[in-house]
Amino acid sequence: MSDELIVNVCPTGMVPTRTDNPHIPLTPQEVAADVRRCVDAGASIVHIHPRDREGRPSQDPAVAVAFIRAVRAAAPEVVVCITTSGRVQPELAGRVQVVELEGDAKPEMASLTLGSLNFPKQASINSPETIQGLARRMQECGVVPEWEIFDFGMLDYAHYLRDRGLLPDPVYANFLLGSLGTLAATPLNLALLVERLPKGATWAAAGIGHYQFAMNRLAIAMGGGVRVGLEDNLWFDDDRTDPASNPRLVERLVAIGRAMGREPATPDQVRQRLGIPLRSGIPPR
Repeated sequence: MSDELIVNVCPTGMVPTRTDNPHIPLTPQEVAADVRRCVDAGASIVHIHPRDREGRPSQDPAVAVAFIRAVRAAAPEVVVCITTSGRVQPELAGRVQVVELEGDAKPEMASLTLGSLNFPKQASINSPETIQGLARRMQECGVVPEWEIFDFGMLDYAHYLRDRGLLPDPVYANFLLGSLGTLAATPLNLALLVERLPKGATWAAAGIGHYQFAMNRLAIAMGGGVRVGLEDNLWFDDDRTDPASNPRLVERLVAIGRAMGREPATPDQVRQRLGIPLRSGIPPR
């Protein structure tokens, strides 16, 4: 349980386009401006999926550098998490370079999907060799892994890696429920996942598509954090008549959290919890 509400915003993802939602940010400048508004609304972590000049997902480290630098220029206080997704590039070599970025482009966190899975139209391939290689390199580079867990077996595998020293404390876990082909978005499933976390772990919950708001609300009530954004859900309403924007999604959850006595966590509160060096000289929100 936590008094502070950690809001992790995922503004773009790898799939949505402006045909799907006119508010999707695609360029470094657009993502940075969206992140600034989300941080002002109460977000403390941003989960970045770089896109190339044509708006396609990219794991080119030079593209990642442009996005990270733009975000830090607009919102220097936010905790930066970079994706290492296996949806485009399954091999370790094409995914680890963003973990190894240095200087003002060094990410503080990086996603680590703990198994292969099927999305409705595409597979995300994460071999044991790749998962372990990413985990090892994150540890060597001082980057905190953001556990991405879509099913019970992925959490079991995380415990297997912890027993072998590859996923040390502190732990930050994201539970992503409701995608076709993975664990259903139900209160029981979320409760069972949380119950099986390592002691003292920090966690957040996300629902895919129209499950997003329900899982976010449940996570707030359970004392966890939330993952929210257009990566996972394009609509503000269940009837799919009102296209969402990232700031509106964050604002709604922060209001719910405050109504339940939970103020949004500041980025440095997140850093303290996850053992990330504080960003000196950054004024508080």
